Amino acid sequence: MDYENLVTVMRKLSLQAGDKIMEIYGRDDFDVKSKSDDSPVTAADEAADAIISAGLRAAFPDVMLVTEEQSATHDAEGDTFLIVDPLDGTKEFIHRRGDFTVNIALVENGKPTRGVVYAPAKSRMFFTLADGKSVEETGDFHKDQVGTVAPISVSDADNSALMVVASKSHRDQATDDYIGKYVVRDMTSAGSSLKFCLIATGEADVYPRLGRTMEWDTAAGHAVLLGAGGDVVRFDDHTPLTYGKADFANPFFIAHSPSVALKPA
Repeated sequence: MDYENLVTVMRKLSLQAGDKIMEIYGRDDFDVKSKSDDSPVTAADEAADAIISAGLRAAFPDVMLVTEEQSATHDAEGDTFLIVDPLDGTKEFIHRRGDFTVNIALVENGKPTRGVVYAPAKSRMFFTLADGKSVEETGDFHKDQVGTVAPISVSDADNSALMVVASKSHRDQATDDYIGKYVVRDMTSAGSSLKFCLIATGEADVYPRLGRTMEWDTAAGHAVLLGAGGDVVRFDDHTPLTYGKADFANPFFIAHSPSVALKPA
């Protein structure tokens, strides 16, 4: 894989998809449909998916592609593939809360190694460079020219005063009970894959997820976090969260800075 080209393509497609998403976000109204699992889908999800999947297939025709919005790709089998969630945080989009992201990642041998997370409504972009290290880009986000980037890295966590990030839309008692095992300085909430990015930048220390997610929800954020020195492990046994599972469904997991002393499930 030509990682330089990959990163260039993923970044550009995320920006193009973000433009389309924001165009629809700015409308007075947009249709919301329900998928077979009752999760919502909008014209923005579908339009962003069309842009990204066409671009990836053109640039990398020989690489397996898995994308949330194309159910036919969910039968694919392999441990090396491109994986896309064109609009993660559809509920945040529908309620106009801004915490939604475009997510594109490369998984190699079951591990997400390169990825981009772009939050167009918040003007935040995180991605891995060709060498796998993660950065945050600031500026005007030109399609064909990378702007100012700054390396990001996880916190040196103080286990007597942790910053915890949790989901806006999926908090439950089990999550709160687990968080209660830690000494927490403060908590913040974020939608979509931004939670991984808050760990990656050191703005938070740990993110436990005791709820259903799919690999396309997590791969790009996971790649960014790995490139910033963090990790994502299974909730039950703290082994690495892997990709290419039979149905692309994730177990419960914990994203964290390695300096966090993880508590048992």
